[in-house]
Amino acid sequence: MCLTGVDYFSTLGYQPGIAALAAGALSPIATMLLVALTLFGALPTYRAVAKESPNGLGSLSMLERLLPGWRGKLLVLFLLGFVATAFIVTITLSAADATAHLLHNPFVPAFLSGWQVPVTLALIAALGGVFLVGFSEAISIAIVLVAVYLVLNAVVVAAALHRVFTEPSLITDWQSVLTSQHSSPIAMIAVSLYVMPKLALGLSGFETGVAVMPLVKGDLVQRIKGARRLLTTAALIMSVFLISSSFATAVLIPAEEFAEGGAANGRALAYLAHAYLGDWFGTAYDLSTIAILWFAGSSALAGLLNIVPRYLPRYGMAPDWSRAVRPMVLVFTAISFLITVFFGAEVESQGGAYATGVLTLILSAAVAVTLSAWNGGRTRAAVSFGIITLIFAYATAANIVERPDGLVIALLFVLAIVITSLVSRATRSTELRVTGISMDDLARQYVNQCGDLRLIANEPHARDQREYVDKAREAWELHRLRTGEGLLFLEVSVPDASEFAGELRVVGEERHGFRVLRMESTTVANAIAALLLYLRDQTGKTPHVYFHWAAEGNPIGALLRYLVFGGGDIPPLTREVLRQAEPDADRRPVVHVG
Repeated sequence: MCLTGVDYFSTLGYQPGIAALAAGALSPIATMLLVALTLFGALPTYRAVAKESPNGLGSLSMLERLLPGWRGKLLVLFLLGFVATAFIVTITLSAADATAHLLHNPFVPAFLSGWQVPVTLALIAALGGVFLVGFSEAISIAIVLVAVYLVLNAVVVAAALHRVFTEPSLITDWQSVLTSQHSSPIAMIAVSLYVMPKLALGLSGFETGVAVMPLVKGDLVQRIKGARRLLTTAALIMSVFLISSSFATAVLIPAEEFAEGGAANGRALAYLAHAYLGDWFGTAYDLSTIAILWFAGSSALAGLLNIVPRYLPRYGMAPDWSRAVRPMVLVFTAISFLITVFFGAEVESQGGAYATGVLTLILSAAVAVTLSAWNGGRTRAAVSFGIITLIFAYATAANIVERPDGLVIALLFVLAIVITSLVSRATRSTELRVTGISMDDLARQYVNQCGDLRLIANEPHARDQREYVDKAREAWELHRLRTGEGLLFLEVSVPDASEFAGELRVVGEERHGFRVLRMESTTVANAIAALLLYLRDQTGKTPHVYFHWAAEGNPIGALLRYLVFGGGDIPPLTREVLRQAEPDADRRPVVHVG
């Protein structure tokens, strides 16, 4: 829970101030609506995600399963752009808020007051430097940081609420502001619903809660039960803090102090800590807040470094250098620098981008569990999750309309991910792309009975007698091969060309008196090349494969068919894969084209 809380609970450092800026005196009411959405929307959604994806892969893997083929993978690439937005802005926003707590501390020299951007950049650079040296998330560190932070927040909120309830005039003044600005309770609720999407930062942490599921002890059932308890506990703790802190800050802090340059801007609870508990306690609170915000940035960067190997290499859509941690740290650090400079290291101005990423992730999770329930025949659950999906769709759309900069940043990430992914997929397309090869007994028997290994590539269609007879006649006319010479037909089918790599299982079969080796793969050319190399190593013989030259066509079209459908111009592609896999021409299997 503390690993989740590093991301989730740390938002208390800036959430009350952002809520006050967005909703003014209405911030407690808007926060209560946010808490209702948390407990009755996000929490049930991610409890369902925990059951559907107990290995910590989250809602993205659910959508990938529910939408097979290229549709699921392209959707994952699209959503990864929003994941990157959420994590990158977590780094920049957390560093900016840590800077705000640092520079507003009364013991810090006054001449540093205008150094918001340089100090934030220094914190981000320090974060990147730690990862360049080597960083390992330690649960013990997270426990200490979260425990201390929550205790200090509880003290601050308790002191603030004590002040509120011992001076009833404060509540009266707050109520007067509410009634003067809004004509009725219905109007208050309507305005609160309108501004509530701006408070979505208080929803961050659910995806992290699912991601740490592999750390939960026990078997699958116990892991799901433990993860659900983790999510529920974290949500309840955060809900109490959100409501109490928003009420205390709205009643006690003058509105002008939340504005840019104000003493409570990005640090509302720290303002109360200094005001009601003294500067020494306030400094301790500042240090605790800076530490947890810094660790939240570390958690976000670690999450980014885990996402690349989780999805993109499996799709063949990660460049070779992205497998190394240090180059990726430099890339993410540079992007964080750009975001910080663009937003001027202001906490509130980055809230839109952060909320866009968070809301889109939760919306995707709601869609995933709705589709899963519908496909599973659980109509009532599907309807319930469908309503939750509509609510999050409204919140996401409202946030994007109000603050489109978050969508722009997310789409830039999407564009960068898609371009680099497709380029990587194209450049890696001539790898063998086979994780292993196995042959059944009949296939191995066919291979062992052959003198010279001569395989006739056949694209399977009807697989009737005429197809094989015509193929055998073609082998004689083009290559002077007789079926009595121990020939083997080789057939490859492609069930899902969107997968990048997979295991080959070679099955022997007799069809109409002809011996056939059959296999399924993500691509035809790579599978044939991998099998030829396997047969060479197993038998010590040089395999030969025979093709009929494909009909002439546009080479660009053939390349696209290869990249998207796993087909294309098979003979030259097979030879190119073999050439790259085996540099020694004397040991390389031979490709014949007639």
